[in-house]
Amino acid sequence: MADFFKHLIHEFELPLGNPVLIFSLILLIILLSPILLRKLNIPGIIGLIISGVVIGPYGLNILEKNSAVDLFSTIGLLYIMFIAGLELDMNQFKANRNKSLLFGFFTFIIPLSIGFPVCFYFLDYNFNASLLTASMFATHTLVAYPIVSKLGISKNQAVAITVGGTILTDTAVLIILAVIIGNSEGNLNQDFWIKLGISLAIFAAIMFYLIPKIAKWFFSKLESEKHSHYIFVLSVVFFAAFLAEVAGVEPIIGAFVAGLALNKLIPHSSALMNRIEFIGNSLFIPFFLISVGMIVDVSVITKGPTAIIVAATLTVVALFGKWFAALFTQLVFGYSSAQRQLIFGLSASHAAATLAIILVGYKVEILDENILNGTIILILVTCIIASFATEKAGKKIVIEMDDEPADLKKSSEFNNEHILIPIANIESIEKLLEFSIFIKDKKSANPVSILSVVSNNDEAEINIMKARNKLEAYVKQASASETKVNIITTIDHNRASGISRISREIMADIIILGWPQRAGLIDKLIGEKVDSILDNTIKTTFICHFEKALVLHKRIAMVVPPLAEHENGFNQWFTKMAKLAQELSIPILLCCNETTKIYVKKLMKKARLTALITPYFFEDWDDFFIISKVIKQDDLLVLVCARKGAASYMSVLEHLPSKLEKHFEKNSRIAIYPQQFSQRFNNVRYNNITTEPLSKGIETVQKIGRGIGSIFKKDSQE
Repeated sequence: MADFFKHLIHEFELPLGNPVLIFSLILLIILLSPILLRKLNIPGIIGLIISGVVIGPYGLNILEKNSAVDLFSTIGLLYIMFIAGLELDMNQFKANRNKSLLFGFFTFIIPLSIGFPVCFYFLDYNFNASLLTASMFATHTLVAYPIVSKLGISKNQAVAITVGGTILTDTAVLIILAVIIGNSEGNLNQDFWIKLGISLAIFAAIMFYLIPKIAKWFFSKLESEKHSHYIFVLSVVFFAAFLAEVAGVEPIIGAFVAGLALNKLIPHSSALMNRIEFIGNSLFIPFFLISVGMIVDVSVITKGPTAIIVAATLTVVALFGKWFAALFTQLVFGYSSAQRQLIFGLSASHAAATLAIILVGYKVEILDENILNGTIILILVTCIIASFATEKAGKKIVIEMDDEPADLKKSSEFNNEHILIPIANIESIEKLLEFSIFIKDKKSANPVSILSVVSNNDEAEINIMKARNKLEAYVKQASASETKVNIITTIDHNRASGISRISREIMADIIILGWPQRAGLIDKLIGEKVDSILDNTIKTTFICHFEKALVLHKRIAMVVPPLAEHENGFNQWFTKMAKLAQELSIPILLCCNETTKIYVKKLMKKARLTALITPYFFEDWDDFFIISKVIKQDDLLVLVCARKGAASYMSVLEHLPSKLEKHFEKNSRIAIYPQQFSQRFNNVRYNNITTEPLSKGIETVQKIGRGIGSIFKKDSQE
């Protein structure tokens, strides 16, 4: 018994040495600190940093900085930078690259300009020490980025330019660090610059040319091996971090570049993205934040007035430099006060790059102990202030984003969005489900409904069970991206009438169908199934054929007929396609007339859509296939059609979808039939009083005539 207690006491000796106990303690902190501090309206990030201070070697000495903690904290930092690159809206980043450059210049030069004279004249350090310390003010680490990601505003323009500016300023500062170290060691010569330039060029070529090609091949060849996708992505992140280190810059630059390289291949709503964020936010990033707290030595304030003066000066200069950079950015680009505060919050926190610069400067004896201790206090204060500022600004921006114009809210006034996917071919369901997840409104509480219509015969009940069992696997696929899926199986004499009935029962807004297989003679004589579905429903209908995974497309080529903007469902389908373009980070080629282009421009502004659109004037619908001159093989071709009687209906549209299969065989394609009118509940009782039977009869006779005519035509040709 005595031996047991001795062993127990030994296990709990401080600092803890048992890796299982250390891991258990850190997980407990990750679990409890955000929960406890949330009641005090304190961001969870601050709780993790303060926990690190308490348990660290300068606090209660429960944990010390060992190899395991260092490894997990390094992974966490690389994860933050990787997610920042991955969540960046590349279309917006390209459109605003000049803004990112200008913000990067402001956030680099302003803190440097304020910091150098303060260090040189007020704190009385030499030129090298003053320049190195001042360059530290220009860096920042995206410690508060998880707050932005959690609030769902990572694609806001203010976030995009801040993330872009972060990389620019951190890269510039780390190059300055290499230059200062080279200067202090007397190695600053022509060979130094040639080596740095060549290594960075090779690094960029590998990351932006080679890695995307390998990733495309991997994702397409191992499409069903979902767990392998995550392992591959993690391998790319650490390989990129290693390559960056070899090239002469910090690993965090490599992790960010890995995020940019894989950005287009990992959509934000995908299951893979969900896994990346879940594991990072649950484990690796909290580990990093705790480790930041563990390096803070609060006892610095007891080491005399010089240490306090240096610490206070560094902290004030760092915060003011970043605040002025955010202010100038707001004034130049006309941002709101909330966006200015968000830019300041994201760029104010100093941690990884700052610490790297100061530690290197301290090791080569350019900087003294006062600067080192002062920087550690600066890290704690700036991380706390940045977290508060980011959360407050982020919540304001969320409120601004939710404040949509009244006419954009009409569609969801009575019910939330509901997507229905009727399944005929089980092989096409995976890509249709992925498409529906990408375009689905994340605020809608309704699930995506997958429908299987079973023929009403003696084996109907057995077939229902078989259909349900086959569809259950796709519920798991959707749950990986946190999307609810509802399976519906129903019995009906006719598939089209079953789809029509269920779409009304669940009040579906959108129907997503697979592209129909080529019809035989009997189908042509009695009317194709897709035509029957379109005739019996008024919902916005997407008819889809995907040749390859959605992430492998490079552009959406959208062909829109005249007067399409007057259709009731125009705003709905266009918003969905713009959302798909944002998810895939690809541009839209809009082929339409001038009037439609002007309307689209207004809608983009009103609905705050950020997709990159290139207009292409097109009006020659009699010679439609001339459009093939601008359509590429990697394009997702979208043809906007119309039901008979609609404002944009033209007779040429009737046979275009079937002709697309012949002329654009290698392209993925979508035919869109917009919603015709809003369903009015007070008219439902009169639905049976209609001329529909007469018009259907005339159409059937016409189709029979066309079918018989085509048979005789073939015979005469033979």
